[in-house]
Amino acid sequence: AKEAPAQPAPEKVKVQAKKFVKIGRPGYKVTKQRDPETGQQSLLFQIDYPDIGESIVPRHRFIIVPRHRFMSAYEQRIEPPDRRWQYLLMAAEPYETIAFKVPSREVEKAEGKFWTHWNRESKQAFLPFHFKMEKPLAPSNLPPGPPTVKRPLPPPLKNGLPPQDPLPSSMHPPPSTGMALLSMPLS
Repeated sequence: AKEAPAQPAPEKVKVQAKKFVKIGRPGYKVTKQRDPETGQQSLLFQIDYPDIGESIVPRHRFIIVPRHRFMSAYEQRIEPPDRRWQYLLMAAEPYETIAFKVPSREVEKAEGKFWTHWNRESKQAFLPFHFKMEKPLAPSNLPPGPPTVKRPLPPPLKNGLPPQDPLPSSMHPPPSTGMALLSMPLS
């Protein structure tokens, strides 16, 4: 080892960061769920990325897929750290990265309890996950669920829109400019 000449350290490869103009935040829907049999809580995240980018690389073209990760409250710099919370980050170019503040409980990674799905046609990302059970509940401790009632199927869509209830006589239809008109009290 002493006889071998010293070799210079290999040069670090510099990777160019991709430049994207951020176009705003994506739309999203969050649904809280609870298994009626076990009481296990879960969250379902549905993120809409209608203008998600496509990356063009020489000889290859691929769709950018949304990414996610959990971040501890101590990693973020927006709020004072609180160990009771963690953050779920969702990112897809060219959108801004969005974060959801969720309870800092262990996430169950068992089959069917945590998965992601990217729908290329609708350009929506789905991420449901279940929290691990802290204490299993006895079935007698669960409140009774609502009675199951079979409801008839809704009528077919007309022009792609659901059927509208008639407006009460005290209300006027919205203007036809395509903009929603909101009135709010000033007090």
